[in-house]
Amino acid sequence: MTESISWQERYLNFIDYIIEITLQGKIRSKEQVYQMLIKEISSGTGEIFERCFDERFQTLQNQVDTETDELKKAKANRRLRALKTIQGEWKRWEKQNQTQEAIATSVQQIINTETRERLTSLFNIIDPNQKQSLTLKQLQKLGQALQNQQLETTDRELKKDLQQFATGITQGLKAWQKLQPCLVSWIYDQSRGQLGFGGTPEKRGPWVLWSEQVNSSFPEGLFNTIALEKSIVEFAEQADIKGSDLVELAVILQCLQRGLVEWFDKLIYDGKVGAKLSIATFLTFAAIWCQLANGFQARPSLSNSCFQVTLQILRAFSQREYFPLYGGIFASFSGEYLQNTLSYLDEPLQRIKGTQAKARILTLLGYSQQTLGEYSRAIEFHQKALEISQETKDKLCEIANLNHLSRTCVGMQNYSEAINYSQRALMFSRQVGDKKGEANALANFGFSEVFQAREEEVMETEVYENAINYLQQGLKLSESFGDGQSKSLCFSSLGIAFMVLDKPEDALLYLTGGWEAAQYSGDLYLQGLNLAYLAQAYYSLQNLEKAVFAGCLGMYLLEQIGINEWRKTAGLMIILKGLLGEDFNQILNQKRSEILPVIGVDGYDYISELLLKYQQSL
Repeated sequence: MTESISWQERYLNFIDYIIEITLQGKIRSKEQVYQMLIKEISSGTGEIFERCFDERFQTLQNQVDTETDELKKAKANRRLRALKTIQGEWKRWEKQNQTQEAIATSVQQIINTETRERLTSLFNIIDPNQKQSLTLKQLQKLGQALQNQQLETTDRELKKDLQQFATGITQGLKAWQKLQPCLVSWIYDQSRGQLGFGGTPEKRGPWVLWSEQVNSSFPEGLFNTIALEKSIVEFAEQADIKGSDLVELAVILQCLQRGLVEWFDKLIYDGKVGAKLSIATFLTFAAIWCQLANGFQARPSLSNSCFQVTLQILRAFSQREYFPLYGGIFASFSGEYLQNTLSYLDEPLQRIKGTQAKARILTLLGYSQQTLGEYSRAIEFHQKALEISQETKDKLCEIANLNHLSRTCVGMQNYSEAINYSQRALMFSRQVGDKKGEANALANFGFSEVFQAREEEVMETEVYENAINYLQQGLKLSESFGDGQSKSLCFSSLGIAFMVLDKPEDALLYLTGGWEAAQYSGDLYLQGLNLAYLAQAYYSLQNLEKAVFAGCLGMYLLEQIGINEWRKTAGLMIILKGLLGEDFNQILNQKRSEILPVIGVDGYDYISELLLKYQQSL
C-alpha cells in the first residue's frame, strides 16, 4: 500500500512539473515530453500513472467549466492544453511499451497474489481466452521478467515461486520447439482404425511419439500413461512434482492443443472431418487437465490450477461454431478412460457462473449422461442448461436442450413429456430458422408419437403414418444441410419406428443409413444403437449371418461406452449361438476383415469374452 501511494505522489508531482515548465515556455516539442515519460515512468506502473493523469484532468476540466474569473479560467485552459499534450504522448508511450507494460503488470500481479494462488494466477495470465493473449515470444519475455524479478526479491517463498515459474516457461518453450515438427506426423502414420487420441502405443495416437520428444520426466510420464490407457488420476497422485513441472506441462499442452486445432480447422478439403478432429482435441485436452486436478486433490494449489486450465479449454471450445450441441463427446476416447471422462468433467462446472459457456458445456454432458442411461442426471443437466440459455438468450442452445429433454424422456418412457418438449423445440426452431434444431425436433416428435401409440396399444395405422411422416421430414431436412448427427438420429428413429411396427424390411434401409451416418459423425452411441436394431431386423428376416455381424459389433460398441443396452443385444447373440452352434464362430471369422477396421484386433478378440461375461451375469 505504501509503495502504491508513493508512486501516486510521484506521478502527480511529475504531471504538475510538466504543466508548469510548459507554461514557462521550457517545452519546445512533443518529443521532449515523450522522452520525459520514457525516463520517469517505471515498468509495471502504467495504470497508476493513468489514474493520476485522469485525476488531474478531471480537476482542471471542472475548473474550466465552473471558473467565473476570466484570468483564472484562461490559466486553467492553458494548463488543460498542456495536460492534453501529455495525454497524446502518453498514448504514444503506451502503444510503444504495451507488451513490456503488460508483462510487468503480470509479474506484479503474481507478486501481489497469495502464495497458494500464485500458480493459478500465472495460468490466468497465459490463458489463451484473454483479449490480448500472449504470443510465444511474449511468453518467453514473461519468463525472462520472472527470472529477473526473482533476483531482486528477498522473500524466500516468493523467490522460489518466481524461479519455478520462469524455469517451467523456459523448459516448456524448449520442449515445444522439439514437438512442433511432429505435431501432426502421427496422423499420417495411422494406417488403420478410427482417427482419434485413444489407443495403445502399438495401435495409434500421438502420445508415445510426443513422449520421445520431451526431456522432462513429468510430461514424458503423462504421455506414456495416456498411451497405455492407464489412470491419469493415479499418475498424478503418485507424481512428485514442483510448480515448474506443471508450468512446463501447461506450456506444452497449450501449444499442442492450439497447433492441432489450427491445423484441423484448416482442412479445407474436408471441413467436416476437420471440425470433428478439433472437437476431439478440445475434449481430450480438457479431460486430461480434469483428471490431473482430481489426482492432485491432496495438493490444493496444483489441483485448483489444473481446474482453471480445464475451464479455459471448455470456455474456448464453447465459442466455436462446431461446438456439438447434439452430441459427439465419445468420438475421441476409448476403454475405461472413456467411461470415466464424464465424472472428471463434472467438477469444474460447479465453478462456472451462469454463462453461455456453462449452458453449452452442460448440454454436452447432459447428452453424454443420456447415452449412458443416467436419465435423471441427464435431465438435471439439460434443465439447468435450458434455464441458463434462456437467461443468456442463446436460442440455439435452448432448442438443443428441449430436444435432448425430449429424447431423455423417451428413454424414461415418459412419452407425453417427450412430445411436449419436442413440440416446443419444433416451434422455436422454426421461429429462428434453426434447421438442425428443427430436424432433431421432427425426429423426436415422430419417435415419441410412435412409442406412445405402441404403449397405449393404438391400432390405427394413421397414427403411425403421421409419426413416420414427421420422421421423414426430419430426415429430408437433415440431408438438405448435410448434418451427419441429425441425419443419423432421423435414420435411427425411422428404423426403430418400423421395427416397433414389425416391418423389418423397411427398417433395414433406415438402420443401415443410420449406421453409416453415425460412423461419419463419430457418434459411437448411435453406431451401436443402429447396429443393435439391425441385428434384430436381420434376425426377424432370418438373415442370421448379417445378424451375427451387426449384433456383435453393436454389442461391443455399446459396452465400450458403458451403456446397458449392450446386454439386450448380447442376449440375442446367445440365442443365435445356440441356433448356429459352431457356425456362429465361423461367421465371426469370415466377418473378421469387416470388423477390424471398426474396432481393431483387440475389439474383435473381446467379443467372445463379452458374450461369456453376459452369460456369467445371468
